[in-house]
Amino acid sequence: MAMNKIVQKEGYPASKLPSELRQDIDPSHSVTVVVTDEDRPSNVQSLEEIIAARKAPFRTVEEIDSAIERDRDAWDA
Repeated sequence: MAMNKIVQKEGYPASKLPSELRQDIDPSHSVTVVVTDEDRPSNVQSLEEIIAARKAPFRTVEEIDSAIERDRDAWDA
């Protein structure tokens, strides 16, 4: 089973790129190379996307503590 990957290489010598990728980049420069699988399903998210989409907690610390206390009290009853 093939895995969907994002491969990133920083500081890669531009001179090692194939000419169709290098185009007008100076061969003496360094580049960052990112390769993604274009057949990756659209519902798959990268870790960065998941972190960016997270939301703040909906309950305060006090509300969470209160809910835990209620649950503990219910277990003891």
